[in-house]
Amino acid sequence: MSRPFARLRARRRTSAVLAGFAVLAGSLAGVPGASAGAGKGPAQPVVGAPALGRDGCARVDGNLATLADWPKVTSRIKRNPADEKRVAKILAGMTLAEKVGQMTQPEIGAVTPEEVRQYGIGSVLNGGGSWPGRDKHASTRAWLDLADAYWAASVGTRTKIPVIWGIDAVHGNNNVYGATLFPHNIGLGAAHDPCLVRDIGAATAAQIRATGQDWAFAPTLAVVRDDRWGRTYEGFSEDPRITRAYGYEMVSGLQGDHPRRIGERGVIATAKHFIGDGGTLKGQDQGVNPSSEAEMINIHGQGYYGALAAGAQTVMASFNSWTNADLGIDEGKLHGSERALTGILKSKMGFDGVVVSDWNGIGQVAGCTNASCARAINAGIDVVMVPNDWKAFITNTVAQVEAGDIPMARIDDAVTRILRVKLRAGLFDAPKPSARAGAGSASALEAKALARKAVRESQVLLKNNGGVLPLAAGSKVLVVGKSADSLQNQTGGWTLTWQGTGNTNADFPGGTTILGGLREALGAAKVTFAETADGVDPTAFDAVIAVIGETPYAEGVGDIGRRSLEAAKLYPGDLAVLDKVGGKGVPVVTVYVTGRPLWVNKELNRSDAFVVAWLPGTEGGGVADVLVRSRQSVGQGGGRPGGGFTGTLPYSWPKTACQTPLNAGDEGYDPLFPLGYGLRDGQAGSVGTLDETAPAAGCSGNGGGGTATEDLEIHNRTDVAPYRSFIGSADNWGGTEIGVDGEAAHSVINVVPADVNVQQDGLKVTWTGGGPAQIYMQDPAGGTDLRGYLNADAALVFDAIVHQAPAARTVLGVHCVYPCMSEVAATSLFQRLPAGTKATVKVPIACFAEAGLDLEVVNTPFLVYTDGAFSASFANVRWVPGAAKDADAQTCSGLT
Repeated sequence: MSRPFARLRARRRTSAVLAGFAVLAGSLAGVPGASAGAGKGPAQPVVGAPALGRDGCARVDGNLATLADWPKVTSRIKRNPADEKRVAKILAGMTLAEKVGQMTQPEIGAVTPEEVRQYGIGSVLNGGGSWPGRDKHASTRAWLDLADAYWAASVGTRTKIPVIWGIDAVHGNNNVYGATLFPHNIGLGAAHDPCLVRDIGAATAAQIRATGQDWAFAPTLAVVRDDRWGRTYEGFSEDPRITRAYGYEMVSGLQGDHPRRIGERGVIATAKHFIGDGGTLKGQDQGVNPSSEAEMINIHGQGYYGALAAGAQTVMASFNSWTNADLGIDEGKLHGSERALTGILKSKMGFDGVVVSDWNGIGQVAGCTNASCARAINAGIDVVMVPNDWKAFITNTVAQVEAGDIPMARIDDAVTRILRVKLRAGLFDAPKPSARAGAGSASALEAKALARKAVRESQVLLKNNGGVLPLAAGSKVLVVGKSADSLQNQTGGWTLTWQGTGNTNADFPGGTTILGGLREALGAAKVTFAETADGVDPTAFDAVIAVIGETPYAEGVGDIGRRSLEAAKLYPGDLAVLDKVGGKGVPVVTVYVTGRPLWVNKELNRSDAFVVAWLPGTEGGGVADVLVRSRQSVGQGGGRPGGGFTGTLPYSWPKTACQTPLNAGDEGYDPLFPLGYGLRDGQAGSVGTLDETAPAAGCSGNGGGGTATEDLEIHNRTDVAPYRSFIGSADNWGGTEIGVDGEAAHSVINVVPADVNVQQDGLKVTWTGGGPAQIYMQDPAGGTDLRGYLNADAALVFDAIVHQAPAARTVLGVHCVYPCMSEVAATSLFQRLPAGTKATVKVPIACFAEAGLDLEVVNTPFLVYTDGAFSASFANVRWVPGAAKDADAQTCSGLT
């Protein structure tokens, strides 16, 4: 679009958002938890603890003040003069190397206890899908043993400063085998219950202490504005009022209620990600937030006012940028924004705790790498999450201080904050992790009754034609759908693994699927399960319950990109199941398991009742509790006498497939179901036949770009500039370049030269099956406009010899500057190729476009990823105009 139009649109958007927000807003003086300072001229607002309801928990206010400036936040945890003296004394005796060690945070798979001692490391973390000994089923004892080893190493240093261990516990202690997992944040937003959130925070803290960690990387406080974002489910709501109250209560639950310190049974909480991660253009993960400062203050800042008022001791910087040239905002990547991290967060808001970077976040700052970024430290990062390159980071940072690139005062400020938080957490006086309160507690890991209550309260009933729900206790039901008996789909991303994939029901001992809950509620004899609805007659039952929806994803991979919100395009198998059971004269109840609102008009039309279950976690019995009439007991103390549907939408539900962004208060707001909608138990909500018209090729066509006429060569005997070949795995997802000798190796993947067409014209890739890995060809300089190849009906073409067929999920991918990406299923494609024989594979570029590829910025035109063992040679990789029309080209529908 032209720049004048862009400026006009930006002004209209800002005005519309704030005008809508003003509907919810009151005067500053009349809003609990906010006040203005005295004196002449505009005074900085002051925000404290929220007003409490009669239940003693934060109230979700009908009004929030429209703030003219960033507020000073009054924290529940006050400065302790004795702590400050102790910190100053410790700091005065530390060397520069010891100080930088405190600022360094490696990943447990990349640092040993002996290295913690040697380098004086201040904290460690485990990423999603990282466990002691790389054992997914590691016992509580194994977690505690490793925690004890790190702790003993740290207190064995000259300074004796205890190390702290941070973990992504975002819906319970979700990395730990056997832990009860709660609904993701989107479900808690639907429950509209701040007390529930506080209880879940406290239960999560107990789970973390049971395995020996000190620090939770939670809660996420994103106020999500575009549901195409793959982290939508991590946000409580599009409504900043809910996020404000929940931020306060989740931190209160995690940290405990000690007036000056973190409670004896609490853990350090993290308010993340500062700031505006939920407001990026097109919902692109790690993308650009173009908000005005007023929008940042009054929408994206609200969760932080609640969390900091509750005493949150750490804040995690966000991957996104904050840029709007029309408004004169050019902060770039927030990891490098001194204005945001120091000027706003530390100075204006008064935050005196620790700012921690995200995973290799410093490497995205202009002029920086994963191992070197003076700019990020000078901007205000105190603890640097540098998972693998931490030794180089320490060396570089010490040199930068000695060269004057980082002032010593900035290092001292960072370490002061780190020591202050450790003192407030009571860690200097605490015994080893296994000797602390709650350590090793099996009962702490199990919180089934609370989780089941949360599931029950989070269910939202959108449609109930004819009063189908609740079902009578004696009903005979047919249960269908891929998510009925899948704890993997129920729990979603950030569950045992980073993306939540690769799990089975056996990985969740004690968990209950939705099918299991229905069998418990109705009796096993009354429940018949047929996942695909084949071979059964629906008319033999009182009702059909179809449990369908999204499959697991997390950041980046979960972005919808240029695809529409049409669920039937994303998951066509779900509609096929509904078509098999609908129209038979038997009521169809659809339970939709999802991490965000999607356009489900087709699914709604085929359902008599429609329930949004969100991502309920391990206690699927809570779903059954509201589907079936109340009974006397549902076991485990989780009965629901007199219960039923009480949940309401935390996000607006789209009426059309391209209706995003869609937020209450926006100009032209016209959802299918508005924010806060939800039928009550037994309430018949009549929904008529809905329009099923949707665009065939997503919401943002790739028109323009001309028409390509020549092959785009990517690898022809060797890499074709500007493309270079890499491998990636947990050893280094950042990528290890394949050498000029055609060789590279990680622990789970290796590459050597191969003969495909002629001598050594290809790359033989062997995945050992020890973990996921990929080979890819990328332009490190960035993306290129390749729309002309879509316009020319091009295909990705390559020659391949399969030596060992893939044993697990395998995909072909094309990326458009991470996290923009697309992929097509390729497991069966490679399994069908004749072993040991060369074949030429042709995959239409249109298939990647349908999967969300932004063809204007393609930087990785070829990628093969697999979760298991696989061996194949690849050669002559190129994009060929017209090849999509060849008779031997793959079809997009066949790549499923």
